[in-house]
Amino acid sequence: MKYSDLADKTAAELQAMLKEKKTELFTLKIKQKMMQLQNTSELRVAKKDVAKINTALTAVAK
Repeated sequence: MKYSDLADKTAAELQAMLKEKKTELFTLKIKQKMMQLQNTSELRVAKKDVAKINTALTAVAK
């Protein structure tokens, strides 16, 4: 996911995406704790996606 893709979205769409990514991050963390996560780089990508969405939300609010 690139920031330029998020710049065109509305605040409601960004909120929905943020909620989805946070649940994905939660499930990845649980899988890691239970030693079921094969690709640990998914955690890093999910965290960065959440940060990008939060940045886009801040830009939309201004």
